[in-house]
Amino acid sequence: MLRYFLGALALMLVLEGIAPLCAPAAWRATFQRITRWADGQIRFAGLLSVLAGLLLFLIAR
Repeated sequence: MLRYFLGALALMLVLEGIAPLCAPAAWRATFQRITRWADGQIRFAGLLSVLAGLLLFLIAR
């Protein structure tokens, strides 16, 4: 079980690192825009991300 968790964590880190590696200026601009969002907007984006991840997980299983 721990092996799968670490594999998933490693894959997430690789995917998260692609944007700042390939387009650091665009990544920085996007991040700066997100910091101006209200807390509710950030929570909604987080909720959508969690739901999309769960859906992809269920499809892949």
